[in-house]
Amino acid sequence: MSRAETAGRAEPPARGTAAQVGPPARGSDGPRPNPLWTLGLLRDELRTTFRRWRTLALLGVLAAVPVLVGVAVRIETRGGASAGGGGGGPAFIAQITNNGLFLVFTALAATLPFFLPLAVGVIAGDSIAGEAGAGTLRYLLVAPAGRTRLLLTKYATTLVFCLVATLVVAVSALAVGALLFPLGDLTTISGTQISFGQGRGRALLIAVVVAASLTGIAALGLFVSTLTNSGIAAMATTVGLLITVQIVDQIPQLHTVQPYLFPHYWLSFADLMREPVYWDGLVKNLELQALYAAVFGSAAWARFTAKDVTA
Repeated sequence: MSRAETAGRAEPPARGTAAQVGPPARGSDGPRPNPLWTLGLLRDELRTTFRRWRTLALLGVLAAVPVLVGVAVRIETRGGASAGGGGGGPAFIAQITNNGLFLVFTALAATLPFFLPLAVGVIAGDSIAGEAGAGTLRYLLVAPAGRTRLLLTKYATTLVFCLVATLVVAVSALAVGALLFPLGDLTTISGTQISFGQGRGRALLIAVVVAASLTGIAALGLFVSTLTNSGIAAMATTVGLLITVQIVDQIPQLHTVQPYLFPHYWLSFADLMREPVYWDGLVKNLELQALYAAVFGSAAWARFTAKDVTA
């Protein structure tokens, strides 16, 4: 929950002005703010989000996952045993001992199904509901930001967190991989060789794709956050929906609906390690995330612009 700051936040309204934060006429977004004020609001939201102990704890847990995976593989292969066979375990895990850069791909494959979306669900679910629960939301709405701009700022902050969280996993994995395993040219899934520099470029591209894969759950969490004044309830609901959808995606009898579930194509980023790259799954994933972002983003806007904020 953002705390009002004297430099970028409005003072609490005088007695009798609370009606200003009721639902505005549809299409009306209040006074036009100075663009610099809007950028200041975004800067303030980013600063507040990334200074919270909860956010730092989430990033710390994400950074620890590659460490645990790397140490486990190192211990397992100390006697010369294989790190894994064929396609078992997280993607690329059998290749880590040959090239530490594969720890980046393995760590992203290990965190994407649950840890990364869980962290994003916590941030997105608390975005609006947390402000309402703390009693600061109506003060934000009195400032010349408007509901639409405030909602976009919250969503933009969540998207930045998606990218930062993904990069934290990738950078941690690269550091651990460089410490514990050799680095060098990579062998792609197709069996071709690419240079270490090209491999790092692929790793960065994969991290960006993974971050983009989280835009759907971010929009869903934002929508849930507009439905309640309890940040804890919004976070729990978002995480519960994530777990439910993940379960549905694993039931063979529900294969008809699975291509429409936001996590269905998440692991398609592995196709970036083919030569040539297979784009079908990647495109379907990005299109599906864009659809979820549009649908739930619109639902969040419709709910938030009509909401009577009383706290």
